[in-house]
Amino acid sequence: MGKSVRYSRAKKLGIFGVSAVTVLSASLLLGDVSSGARKTDEDSFKVLQGTTTEQADGKYYLSSTLKNIQWGHLPNRDSKPVMSISSGATVTIDTVSHEGILEDQGRDPVEFFGKHGVKKDEVLSDAIAIAGSDLDHDFAGDGPHVVTGPIAVKGAEPGDVLKVEVLSLAPRVPYGVISNRHYKGALPGEFPENNGPQDGASADHPELYANVSTFTPLEKMNGKYYGVLPIESGGEVRFPAKPFMGLMGVAPNTSEKVSSIPPIETGGNIDINELGVGSTLYLPVQVKDALFFTGDPHFAQGDGEVALTAWEASLRGTFRLTVLKSDDPALPRNGEIKQPFAETEDYWIPIGLDEDLDEAMKESVREAIGFLHEKLGMDRATALAYMSAATDYEVSQVVDRTKGIHALIEKRHFINNLDLEVLADKKKVVSEMMNNEFYVSVDSLTDKLAGKTKTNHKKGVTSTTVTLGGKKVTIVENSNIYNVNGKDVYHEGMPVSIDGELFIPVKAISEILGASVNWTTSGKTLTANVTYNLKK
Repeated sequence: MGKSVRYSRAKKLGIFGVSAVTVLSASLLLGDVSSGARKTDEDSFKVLQGTTTEQADGKYYLSSTLKNIQWGHLPNRDSKPVMSISSGATVTIDTVSHEGILEDQGRDPVEFFGKHGVKKDEVLSDAIAIAGSDLDHDFAGDGPHVVTGPIAVKGAEPGDVLKVEVLSLAPRVPYGVISNRHYKGALPGEFPENNGPQDGASADHPELYANVSTFTPLEKMNGKYYGVLPIESGGEVRFPAKPFMGLMGVAPNTSEKVSSIPPIETGGNIDINELGVGSTLYLPVQVKDALFFTGDPHFAQGDGEVALTAWEASLRGTFRLTVLKSDDPALPRNGEIKQPFAETEDYWIPIGLDEDLDEAMKESVREAIGFLHEKLGMDRATALAYMSAATDYEVSQVVDRTKGIHALIEKRHFINNLDLEVLADKKKVVSEMMNNEFYVSVDSLTDKLAGKTKTNHKKGVTSTTVTLGGKKVTIVENSNIYNVNGKDVYHEGMPVSIDGELFIPVKAISEILGASVNWTTSGKTLTANVTYNLKK
Protein backbone atom coordinates (compact mmCIF):
# COMPACT_ATOMS: atom_id res chain seq x y z
CA MET A 1 0.00 0.00 0.00
CA GLY A 2 1.38 3.44 -0.92
CA LYS A 3 2.18 5.83 1.91
CA SER A 4 -0.21 8.54 0.73
CA VAL A 5 -3.05 6.01 0.52
CA ARG A 6 -2.17 4.70 3.99
CA TYR A 7 -2.17 8.21 5.46
CA SER A 8 -5.52 9.10 3.88
CA ARG A 9 -7.07 5.85 5.06
CA ALA A 10 -5.71 6.33 8.54
CA LYS A 11 -7.29 9.78 8.82
CA LYS A 12 -10.62 8.50 7.50
CA LEU A 13 -10.68 5.71 10.05
CA GLY A 14 -9.69 8.08 12.83
CA ILE A 15 -6.82 5.90 13.96
CA PHE A 16 -4.56 8.77 14.98
CA GLY A 17 -6.82 9.70 17.87
CA VAL A 18 -5.37 12.81 19.59
CA SER A 19 -7.54 15.87 20.09
CA ALA A 20 -6.36 19.43 19.66
CA VAL A 21 -6.21 20.56 23.27
CA THR A 22 -5.89 17.41 25.29
CA VAL A 23 -5.05 13.74 25.26
CA LEU A 24 -6.83 10.48 24.77
CA SER A 25 -8.10 8.17 27.45
CA ALA A 26 -5.04 6.08 26.61
CA SER A 27 -3.04 9.28 26.40
CA LEU A 28 -0.12 8.46 28.57
CA LEU A 29 1.08 5.87 26.12
CA LEU A 30 2.11 9.02 24.25
CA GLY A 31 3.15 10.66 27.47
CA ASP A 32 0.63 13.50 27.53
CA VAL A 33 -1.15 14.51 30.71
CA SER A 34 -4.69 15.76 31.17
CA SER A 35 -5.01 18.50 33.75
CA GLY A 36 -8.56 18.64 34.98
CA ALA A 37 -11.87 17.78 33.35
CA ARG A 38 -11.30 17.83 29.61
CA LYS A 39 -13.05 16.10 26.75
CA THR A 40 -11.27 13.84 24.34
CA ASP A 41 -12.07 12.79 20.78
CA GLU A 42 -10.63 9.47 19.73
CA ASP A 43 -12.17 9.62 16.26
CA SER A 44 -10.13 12.48 14.81
CA PHE A 45 -6.75 14.15 14.93
CA LYS A 46 -6.74 17.92 15.07
CA VAL A 47 -3.37 19.40 14.28
CA LEU A 48 -1.95 21.40 17.19
CA GLN A 49 -1.44 24.79 15.63
CA GLY A 50 -0.43 27.65 17.91
CA THR A 51 -2.65 28.22 20.93
CA THR A 52 -3.05 30.70 23.80
CA THR A 53 -1.74 30.85 27.34
CA GLU A 54 -5.26 30.24 28.65
CA GLN A 55 -5.61 27.01 26.63
CA ALA A 56 -2.10 25.70 27.24
CA ASP A 57 -1.44 23.22 30.04
CA GLY A 58 1.35 25.22 31.67
CA LYS A 59 1.19 28.53 33.50
CA TYR A 60 3.13 30.09 30.62
CA TYR A 61 3.02 29.37 26.89
CA LEU A 62 5.72 29.89 24.27
CA SER A 63 4.83 29.46 20.60
CA SER A 64 7.24 28.35 17.87
CA THR A 65 6.63 31.39 15.70
CA LEU A 66 9.52 33.09 13.90
CA LYS A 67 10.17 35.57 16.71
CA ASN A 68 10.64 32.76 19.25
CA ILE A 69 12.94 30.38 17.36
CA GLN A 70 16.48 29.98 16.06
CA TRP A 71 17.37 27.71 13.16
CA GLY A 72 20.56 25.71 13.20
CA HIS A 73 22.28 27.15 16.25
CA LEU A 74 21.79 27.39 20.01
CA PRO A 75 21.38 30.43 22.25
CA ASN A 76 24.58 31.75 23.85
CA ARG A 77 25.34 34.23 26.64
CA ASP A 78 24.45 37.17 24.38
CA SER A 79 21.03 35.84 23.37
CA LYS A 80 18.00 37.87 24.36
CA PRO A 81 15.32 35.84 26.15
CA VAL A 82 11.94 35.61 24.44
CA MET A 83 10.23 34.97 27.78
CA SER A 84 11.02 35.28 31.49
CA ILE A 85 9.51 33.02 34.18
CA SER A 86 9.95 32.38 37.90
CA SER A 87 11.81 29.35 39.23
CA GLY A 88 9.41 26.45 39.76
CA ALA A 89 6.91 27.64 37.13
CA THR A 90 5.47 25.46 34.39
CA VAL A 91 5.71 26.42 30.74
CA THR A 92 4.19 24.87 27.62
CA ILE A 93 6.48 25.12 24.60
CA ASP A 94 5.70 24.42 20.97
CA THR A 95 8.46 22.83 18.89
CA VAL A 96 8.78 22.27 15.16
CA SER A 97 10.60 19.37 13.56
CA HIS A 98 13.19 20.31 10.96
CA GLU A 99 12.17 17.36 8.81
CA GLY A 100 10.01 18.54 5.92
CA ILE A 101 11.38 22.09 5.88
CA LEU A 102 15.04 21.51 5.00
CA GLU A 103 16.67 22.41 1.70
CA ASP A 104 17.09 18.81 0.56
CA GLN A 105 13.32 18.47 0.99
CA GLY A 106 12.58 21.63 -1.01
CA ARG A 107 12.17 24.03 1.96
CA ASP A 108 8.43 23.79 1.36
CA PRO A 109 6.58 21.56 3.87
CA VAL A 110 3.23 21.93 2.09
CA GLU A 111 4.65 20.45 -1.10
CA PHE A 112 6.85 17.91 0.69
CA PHE A 113 4.12 16.48 2.91
CA GLY A 114 1.50 16.89 0.20
CA LYS A 115 3.29 14.19 -1.78
CA HIS A 116 2.37 11.84 1.07
CA GLY A 117 -1.32 12.74 1.23
CA VAL A 118 -1.09 15.49 3.85
CA LYS A 119 -3.36 18.47 3.21
CA LYS A 120 -2.16 22.04 3.66
CA ASP A 121 -4.27 22.60 6.78
CA GLU A 122 -2.61 19.52 8.32
CA VAL A 123 0.84 21.12 8.04
CA LEU A 124 1.92 23.35 10.93
CA SER A 125 1.61 27.03 10.09
CA ASP A 126 4.82 27.57 12.09
CA ALA A 127 6.68 25.17 9.80
CA ILE A 128 5.32 26.91 6.72
CA ALA A 129 6.34 30.32 8.06
CA ILE A 130 9.87 29.20 9.01
CA ALA A 131 10.53 27.47 5.68
CA GLY A 132 9.13 30.40 3.69
CA SER A 133 10.92 33.12 5.63
CA ASP A 134 14.13 34.92 4.74
CA LEU A 135 15.72 33.43 7.85
CA ASP A 136 19.27 32.55 6.89
CA HIS A 137 20.02 28.83 7.01
CA ASP A 138 23.11 27.18 5.55
CA PHE A 139 22.16 23.56 4.83
CA ALA A 140 25.80 22.47 4.64
CA GLY A 141 27.14 24.47 7.57
CA ASP A 142 24.36 25.04 10.07
CA GLY A 143 22.58 22.50 12.23
CA PRO A 144 19.15 21.38 10.99
CA HIS A 145 17.26 21.96 14.23
CA VAL A 146 14.58 24.54 14.93
CA VAL A 147 15.23 25.70 18.51
CA THR A 148 12.48 27.33 20.59
CA GLY A 149 13.65 29.87 23.19
CA PRO A 150 15.57 30.90 25.14
CA ILE A 151 13.56 31.35 28.33
CA ALA A 152 15.06 33.29 31.23
CA VAL A 153 14.52 31.61 34.60
CA LYS A 154 14.69 34.31 37.25
CA GLY A 155 17.29 33.84 39.96
CA ALA A 156 19.54 31.43 38.06
CA GLU A 157 23.23 32.28 38.39
CA PRO A 158 26.42 30.66 37.06
CA GLY A 159 27.21 27.64 39.23
CA ASP A 160 23.54 26.82 39.81
CA VAL A 161 21.69 23.89 38.23
CA LEU A 162 18.45 24.08 36.27
CA LYS A 163 16.16 21.15 37.04
CA VAL A 164 13.95 20.39 34.03
CA GLU A 165 10.92 18.15 34.67
CA VAL A 166 9.18 16.89 31.54
CA LEU A 167 5.49 16.97 32.45
CA SER A 168 3.73 16.29 29.15
CA LEU A 169 4.40 15.79 25.44
CA ALA A 170 1.62 15.99 22.85
CA PRO A 171 2.04 15.24 19.12
CA ARG A 172 1.27 18.31 17.02
CA VAL A 173 0.83 16.29 13.82
CA PRO A 174 0.06 12.60 13.11
CA TYR A 175 3.15 11.96 11.01
CA GLY A 176 6.92 12.31 11.01
CA VAL A 177 10.04 11.64 8.95
CA ILE A 178 13.18 9.49 9.28
CA SER A 179 16.10 10.72 7.16
CA ASN A 180 19.42 9.36 5.94
CA ARG A 181 21.77 11.91 4.34
CA HIS A 182 25.02 11.50 2.45
CA TYR A 183 28.25 11.64 4.47
CA LYS A 184 26.31 11.38 7.73
CA GLY A 185 24.87 8.70 9.99
CA ALA A 186 26.58 5.57 11.27
CA LEU A 187 27.53 4.39 7.74
CA PRO A 188 28.72 7.48 5.85
CA GLY A 189 29.78 6.60 2.32
CA GLU A 190 27.69 3.42 2.38
CA PHE A 191 24.20 4.91 2.76
CA PRO A 192 22.17 6.26 1.04
CA GLU A 193 22.76 3.57 -1.56
CA ASN A 194 22.83 5.73 -4.68
CA ASN A 195 25.28 7.83 -6.68
CA GLY A 196 25.26 10.72 -4.21
CA PRO A 197 24.68 14.44 -4.56
CA GLN A 198 24.74 16.00 -8.02
CA ASP A 199 25.78 19.47 -9.13
CA GLY A 200 23.06 22.04 -8.71
CA ALA A 201 21.54 20.54 -5.56
CA SER A 202 19.48 23.24 -3.82
CA ALA A 203 16.07 23.93 -2.35
CA ASP A 204 14.89 24.49 -5.94
CA HIS A 205 16.25 21.08 -6.96
CA PRO A 206 16.15 18.97 -3.77
CA GLU A 207 16.18 15.69 -5.69
CA LEU A 208 19.81 16.36 -6.66
CA TYR A 209 20.92 15.93 -3.05
CA ALA A 210 19.95 12.24 -3.45
CA ASN A 211 19.18 11.97 0.28
CA VAL A 212 16.49 9.62 1.60
CA SER A 213 13.61 10.87 3.78
CA THR A 214 11.10 8.25 4.85
CA PHE A 215 7.60 9.55 5.63
CA THR A 216 6.28 7.72 8.71
CA PRO A 217 2.64 8.04 9.87
CA LEU A 218 1.48 7.74 13.47
CA GLU A 219 -1.13 5.02 13.82
CA LYS A 220 -3.29 3.75 16.67
CA MET A 221 -3.94 0.08 17.40
CA ASN A 222 -5.68 -1.24 20.51
CA GLY A 223 -5.17 2.03 22.35
CA LYS A 224 -1.44 2.19 21.63
CA TYR A 225 0.48 4.26 19.12
CA TYR A 226 2.95 3.14 16.49
CA GLY A 227 5.06 4.17 13.58
CA VAL A 228 4.48 2.04 10.50
CA LEU A 229 6.96 1.33 7.70
CA PRO A 230 6.47 -0.92 4.65
CA ILE A 231 8.37 -4.15 4.06
CA GLU A 232 9.44 -4.45 0.41
CA SER A 233 8.51 -8.12 0.17
CA GLY A 234 5.09 -7.43 1.62
CA GLY A 235 3.49 -6.34 4.88
CA GLU A 236 4.78 -3.74 7.30
CA VAL A 237 6.75 -3.24 10.48
CA ARG A 238 5.26 -1.44 13.50
CA PHE A 239 7.21 0.13 16.35
CA PRO A 240 5.86 1.94 19.42
CA ALA A 241 5.81 5.70 19.82
CA LYS A 242 7.96 6.91 22.71
CA PRO A 243 8.13 10.71 22.40
CA PHE A 244 10.88 12.87 23.85
CA MET A 245 12.72 16.10 23.16
CA GLY A 246 16.12 15.42 21.63
CA LEU A 247 17.30 18.90 22.45
CA MET A 248 17.06 20.52 25.89
CA GLY A 249 19.66 22.83 27.32
CA VAL A 250 20.77 26.15 28.76
CA ALA A 251 23.03 28.73 27.13
CA PRO A 252 26.79 28.13 27.23
CA ASN A 253 29.07 30.92 28.40
CA THR A 254 30.36 31.97 24.99
CA SER A 255 29.70 34.67 22.44
CA GLU A 256 30.58 32.35 19.57
CA LYS A 257 27.88 30.92 17.31
CA VAL A 258 27.01 27.47 18.69
CA SER A 259 25.89 24.76 16.26
CA SER A 260 22.77 22.85 17.25
CA ILE A 261 24.29 19.53 16.15
CA PRO A 262 26.77 18.40 18.82
CA PRO A 263 25.60 18.06 22.43
CA ILE A 264 27.56 20.24 24.84
CA GLU A 265 28.22 20.38 28.58
CA THR A 266 25.10 22.53 29.13
CA GLY A 267 22.84 20.10 27.25
CA GLY A 268 21.67 20.75 23.72
CA ASN A 269 21.23 17.86 21.30
CA ILE A 270 21.83 15.03 23.77
CA ASP A 271 19.24 12.74 22.09
CA ILE A 272 18.63 10.41 25.06
CA ASN A 273 15.38 8.56 24.49
CA GLU A 274 14.76 7.99 28.21
CA LEU A 275 14.06 11.72 28.61
CA GLY A 276 10.34 11.49 27.89
CA VAL A 277 7.43 12.32 30.16
CA GLY A 278 8.28 11.73 33.82
CA SER A 279 12.00 12.33 33.38
CA THR A 280 14.08 14.96 35.16
CA LEU A 281 17.14 16.55 33.59
CA TYR A 282 19.77 18.52 35.51
CA LEU A 283 21.67 21.16 33.52
CA PRO A 284 24.68 23.19 34.76
CA VAL A 285 23.99 26.93 34.53
CA GLN A 286 26.77 29.05 33.02
CA VAL A 287 25.00 32.38 32.42
CA LYS A 288 22.58 34.58 34.34
CA ASP A 289 18.94 33.41 34.13
CA ALA A 290 20.05 30.09 32.58
CA LEU A 291 18.39 30.76 29.16
CA PHE A 292 16.59 27.42 28.63
CA PHE A 293 15.74 26.17 25.14
CA THR A 294 14.31 23.03 23.57
CA GLY A 295 13.65 21.45 20.17
CA ASP A 296 14.46 18.45 17.96
CA PRO A 297 11.19 16.68 18.90
CA HIS A 298 10.95 12.93 18.35
CA PHE A 299 8.13 10.41 18.28
CA ALA A 300 10.70 7.63 18.86
CA GLN A 301 14.42 6.87 18.60
CA GLY A 302 16.51 3.73 18.74
CA ASP A 303 19.74 3.91 20.72
CA GLY A 304 22.47 5.02 18.33
CA GLU A 305 20.11 6.84 15.90
CA VAL A 306 22.12 5.16 13.16
CA ALA A 307 20.41 6.49 10.00
CA LEU A 308 21.13 10.08 11.13
CA THR A 309 17.68 11.06 12.33
CA ALA A 310 15.14 9.16 14.37
CA TRP A 311 11.35 9.41 13.91
CA GLU A 312 11.35 13.20 13.86
CA ALA A 313 7.99 14.90 14.46
CA SER A 314 6.71 18.09 16.08
CA LEU A 315 5.65 18.06 19.75
CA ARG A 316 4.08 20.40 22.29
CA GLY A 317 5.81 19.96 25.64
CA THR A 318 5.11 21.20 29.14
CA PHE A 319 8.04 21.57 31.54
CA ARG A 320 8.68 22.71 35.09
CA LEU A 321 11.90 24.72 35.35
CA THR A 322 13.45 25.03 38.83
CA VAL A 323 16.72 26.62 39.92
CA LEU A 324 18.79 24.52 42.35
CA LYS A 325 21.58 26.14 44.35
CA SER A 326 24.90 24.38 44.95
CA ASP A 327 23.90 23.07 48.41
CA ASP A 328 20.57 21.58 47.32
CA PRO A 329 20.27 17.89 48.41
CA ALA A 330 18.56 17.07 45.11
CA LEU A 331 21.77 17.63 43.14
CA PRO A 332 23.23 14.40 41.75
CA ARG A 333 26.81 15.32 42.66
CA ASN A 334 28.51 17.24 45.48
CA GLY A 335 29.78 20.67 44.51
CA GLU A 336 29.53 22.19 41.05
CA ILE A 337 27.74 20.16 38.36
CA LYS A 338 29.63 20.42 35.09
CA GLN A 339 27.53 18.36 32.67
CA PRO A 340 23.99 17.01 32.25
CA PHE A 341 22.59 14.28 34.50
CA ALA A 342 19.11 12.73 34.35
CA GLU A 343 16.76 10.44 36.21
CA THR A 344 13.46 8.63 35.75
CA GLU A 345 11.39 6.41 38.02
CA ASP A 346 13.57 3.47 37.05
CA TYR A 347 17.05 4.90 36.54
CA TRP A 348 19.72 7.38 37.46
CA ILE A 349 21.40 8.39 34.19
CA PRO A 350 24.99 9.69 34.26
CA ILE A 351 25.96 11.02 30.82
CA GLY A 352 29.22 10.95 28.88
CA LEU A 353 29.87 13.20 25.85
CA ASP A 354 32.94 13.24 23.62
CA GLU A 355 33.90 13.18 19.95
CA ASP A 356 35.61 9.86 20.68
CA LEU A 357 33.15 7.12 21.64
CA ASP A 358 35.73 5.48 23.92
CA GLU A 359 36.24 8.76 25.79
CA ALA A 360 32.46 9.27 26.07
CA MET A 361 32.24 5.83 27.68
CA LYS A 362 35.01 6.69 30.14
CA GLU A 363 33.32 9.95 31.04
CA SER A 364 29.98 8.25 31.70
CA VAL A 365 31.68 5.63 33.91
CA ARG A 366 33.51 8.34 35.87
CA GLU A 367 30.29 10.28 36.38
CA ALA A 368 28.50 7.13 37.54
CA ILE A 369 31.26 6.29 40.04
CA GLY A 370 31.15 9.84 41.39
CA PHE A 371 27.37 9.66 41.76
CA LEU A 372 27.37 6.29 43.52
CA HIS A 373 30.17 7.39 45.84
CA GLU A 374 28.92 10.88 46.72
CA LYS A 375 25.16 10.31 46.64
CA LEU A 376 24.74 6.72 47.78
CA GLY A 377 27.87 6.24 49.88
CA MET A 378 29.51 3.38 47.93
CA ASP A 379 33.28 3.18 47.95
CA ARG A 380 34.64 3.77 44.48
CA ALA A 381 36.03 0.27 43.92
CA THR A 382 32.71 -1.32 44.89
CA ALA A 383 30.83 1.14 42.67
CA LEU A 384 32.91 0.07 39.66
CA ALA A 385 32.42 -3.61 40.49
CA TYR A 386 28.66 -3.11 40.86
CA MET A 387 28.37 -1.36 37.52
CA SER A 388 30.38 -4.03 35.76
CA ALA A 389 27.94 -6.65 37.02
CA ALA A 390 24.62 -4.82 36.94
CA THR A 391 24.57 -1.53 34.99
CA ASP A 392 23.83 -1.16 31.30
CA TYR A 393 25.54 1.48 29.19
CA GLU A 394 23.72 2.71 26.10
CA VAL A 395 24.93 4.67 23.11
CA SER A 396 22.47 7.54 22.82
CA GLN A 397 23.72 8.55 19.38
CA VAL A 398 26.81 8.35 17.16
CA VAL A 399 25.72 10.82 14.46
CA ASP A 400 25.99 14.28 16.05
CA ARG A 401 29.78 14.85 15.93
CA THR A 402 30.00 14.64 19.73
CA LYS A 403 28.95 11.11 20.63
CA GLY A 404 26.90 10.21 23.68
CA ILE A 405 26.90 7.28 26.09
CA HIS A 406 24.80 7.07 29.24
CA ALA A 407 24.53 4.66 32.13
CA LEU A 408 21.24 3.23 33.37
CA ILE A 409 21.70 2.68 37.11
CA GLU A 410 18.63 0.86 38.40
CA LYS A 411 17.09 2.53 41.42
CA ARG A 412 15.41 -0.66 42.58
CA HIS A 413 18.81 -2.25 43.18
CA PHE A 414 19.16 0.21 46.07
CA ILE A 415 15.61 0.07 47.35
CA ASN A 416 16.61 -1.22 50.81
CA ASN A 417 18.87 1.79 51.30
CA LEU A 418 16.38 4.44 50.18
CA ASP A 419 13.29 6.11 51.54
CA LEU A 420 10.21 6.88 49.45
CA GLU A 421 8.23 10.09 49.52
CA VAL A 422 5.29 10.90 47.26
CA LEU A 423 3.99 14.45 47.01
CA ALA A 424 0.74 15.36 45.23
CA ASP A 425 0.62 19.08 44.47
CA LYS A 426 3.30 19.37 47.22
CA LYS A 427 1.18 17.50 49.85
CA LYS A 428 2.47 14.23 51.27
CA VAL A 429 0.71 11.06 50.16
CA VAL A 430 0.67 7.73 52.01
CA SER A 431 3.15 5.51 50.15
CA GLU A 432 4.84 2.11 50.44
CA MET A 433 7.78 0.25 48.90
CA MET A 434 6.95 -3.42 48.48
CA ASN A 435 8.29 -6.19 46.24
CA ASN A 436 10.64 -3.72 44.54
CA GLU A 437 7.71 -1.52 43.54
CA PHE A 438 6.55 1.96 44.58
CA TYR A 439 2.91 2.26 45.68
CA VAL A 440 0.57 5.03 46.85
CA SER A 441 -2.73 4.85 48.67
CA VAL A 442 -5.56 5.50 46.22
CA ASP A 443 -7.61 7.23 48.94
CA SER A 444 -4.73 9.43 50.06
CA LEU A 445 -3.66 10.38 46.53
CA THR A 446 -7.18 11.19 45.39
CA ASP A 447 -7.84 13.27 48.49
CA LYS A 448 -4.69 15.36 47.91
CA LEU A 449 -5.79 15.94 44.30
CA ALA A 450 -9.26 17.09 45.45
CA GLY A 451 -11.08 14.07 44.07
CA LYS A 452 -13.43 11.52 45.64
CA THR A 453 -13.27 7.76 46.20
CA LYS A 454 -15.80 5.02 46.90
CA THR A 455 -14.47 1.67 48.10
CA ASN A 456 -16.21 -1.72 48.03
CA HIS A 457 -15.21 -5.01 49.64
CA LYS A 458 -16.99 -7.91 47.94
CA LYS A 459 -16.07 -11.57 48.20
CA GLY A 460 -12.72 -10.65 49.70
CA VAL A 461 -11.79 -8.32 46.82
CA THR A 462 -11.24 -4.59 47.34
CA SER A 463 -12.16 -2.17 44.57
CA THR A 464 -12.20 1.62 44.56
CA THR A 465 -13.91 4.01 42.17
CA VAL A 466 -12.12 7.34 41.79
CA THR A 467 -13.83 10.49 40.55
CA LEU A 468 -11.23 13.06 39.57
CA GLY A 469 -11.67 16.08 37.32
CA GLY A 470 -14.52 14.57 35.34
CA LYS A 471 -12.76 11.22 35.00
CA LYS A 472 -14.20 8.08 36.60
CA VAL A 473 -11.78 5.21 37.21
CA THR A 474 -12.46 1.84 38.83
CA ILE A 475 -9.43 0.09 40.33
CA VAL A 476 -9.57 -3.55 41.49
CA GLU A 477 -6.91 -5.22 43.61
CA ASN A 478 -4.69 -7.75 41.84
CA SER A 479 -6.09 -6.80 38.42
CA ASN A 480 -4.19 -5.25 35.53
CA ILE A 481 -7.47 -4.06 34.02
CA TYR A 482 -8.56 -0.55 34.98
CA ASN A 483 -11.91 0.86 33.88
CA VAL A 484 -11.43 4.46 32.74
CA ASN A 485 -14.62 6.33 31.81
CA GLY A 486 -16.35 3.07 30.92
CA LYS A 487 -13.46 1.62 28.91
CA ASP A 488 -11.14 -1.16 30.06
CA VAL A 489 -7.46 -0.17 29.98
CA TYR A 490 -4.59 -2.60 30.60
CA HIS A 491 -1.59 -1.50 32.63
CA GLU A 492 1.26 -3.67 33.83
CA GLY A 493 1.20 -1.97 37.22
CA MET A 494 -1.10 -4.06 39.41
CA PRO A 495 -2.92 -2.56 42.45
CA VAL A 496 -2.64 -4.32 45.79
CA SER A 497 -4.60 -4.23 49.03
CA ILE A 498 -2.68 -3.42 52.22
CA ASP A 499 -4.71 -3.84 55.42
CA GLY A 500 -7.91 -3.42 53.44
CA GLU A 501 -6.75 -0.22 51.71
CA LEU A 502 -6.11 -0.16 47.99
CA PHE A 503 -2.67 0.96 46.73
CA ILE A 504 -1.77 1.69 43.11
CA PRO A 505 1.76 1.51 41.62
CA VAL A 506 3.20 4.98 41.09
CA LYS A 507 4.03 4.04 37.50
CA ALA A 508 0.29 3.63 36.77
CA ILE A 509 -0.71 7.10 38.00
CA SER A 510 -0.05 8.90 34.72
CA GLU A 511 -1.90 6.62 32.35
CA ILE A 512 -4.74 5.69 34.66
CA LEU A 513 -5.44 8.90 36.59
CA GLY A 514 -4.03 11.44 34.16
CA ALA A 515 -1.53 13.17 36.44
CA SER A 516 2.14 13.71 35.71
CA VAL A 517 4.81 12.09 37.89
CA ASN A 518 8.43 13.25 37.97
CA TRP A 519 11.19 11.87 40.16
CA THR A 520 14.03 13.46 42.08
CA THR A 521 16.51 12.05 44.57
CA SER A 522 17.08 14.27 47.61
CA GLY A 523 19.78 12.81 49.80
CA LYS A 524 18.71 9.18 50.01
CA THR A 525 15.01 9.88 49.57
CA LEU A 526 13.32 9.08 46.29
CA THR A 527 10.63 11.69 45.75
CA ALA A 528 7.78 11.26 43.27
CA ASN A 529 6.22 14.63 42.48
CA VAL A 530 2.64 14.17 41.27
CA THR A 531 1.11 17.11 39.44
CA TYR A 532 -2.50 17.23 38.31
CA ASN A 533 -3.02 20.89 37.50
CA LEU A 534 -0.01 21.88 35.43
CA LYS A 535 -0.80 25.58 35.69
CA LYS A 536 0.18 25.60 39.35
